[in-house]
Amino acid sequence: MRLGQMLVLAVLQGVTELFPISSLGHSVLVRTILAWHIPKASPDFLPFLVVLHVGTATALLLYFWRDWRDIFAGLWKARGRASNPEARLFWLLVVASIPAGLIGLVFEKKIKLLFANLLVAATFLIVNGVVLLIGDRLKKRRSDHSLEQMTWGKALTVGVAQAFALIPGMSRSGVTVVAGLGRGLDYAAAARFSFLMATPIIGAAAVLEIPKLFFIKGHVDLGAIFLSGVVAGGFAYLSAWILMRYFNKQEVQALRPFGYYCLAAGGSALLWYFL
Repeated sequence: MRLGQMLVLAVLQGVTELFPISSLGHSVLVRTILAWHIPKASPDFLPFLVVLHVGTATALLLYFWRDWRDIFAGLWKARGRASNPEARLFWLLVVASIPAGLIGLVFEKKIKLLFANLLVAATFLIVNGVVLLIGDRLKKRRSDHSLEQMTWGKALTVGVAQAFALIPGMSRSGVTVVAGLGRGLDYAAAARFSFLMATPIIGAAAVLEIPKLFFIKGHVDLGAIFLSGVVAGGFAYLSAWILMRYFNKQEVQALRPFGYYCLAAGGSALLWYFL
């Protein structure tokens, strides 16, 4: 892989992992439309992906460090039980992370077959746009709840929604925020829960892949890969900062701009594909 390609994909990862517009979908679209033939067997492809995810997970951990500090302090105080709000939030995040983790492990090979399919990515970008627009309509019809009112059933619903983001074009943050809105959370609470969920799920994926780095054969440009991880992390941190302020200020139709963007991006990609 060339340095320019790495940096473009790093920026895409950092921005679109949190913006509800699908990082995987955009990666497929950009690589296909620009005719970047990046073989997955390339010795630097796997470490590149791992470092990008480590960068993103690190950025989220840094941005929400106070939340995680309070969560683990509460868990320690409760001796592992869900007897205080912080410890309870920890177990809610665990429950919400289970569906995507299980589905990802069971269907890993089948899901990977979709990763280079532009038709799938473009189609589900449109589906993602529709989901985001539906989310705004759900917001109008539901009462606003904070995370303190989150139930085990609501957490599981958000977790099941997260599993759909394994499909290229479906945004992890988008579907989880919409699921949270559908279960009565306000924009800020739904976004906060979604972003907190991202740290363990992205971190777990990185941990599973890191041991493979020790078995890589061939020349690997570790400097370029490390730089890409820093870039992805920097843009992920900036995205979290922007989006949390955006959702805190928006009372209605916060997802509508992203929904229209996904419809336009997916539709344009389909036109490019068939024409």
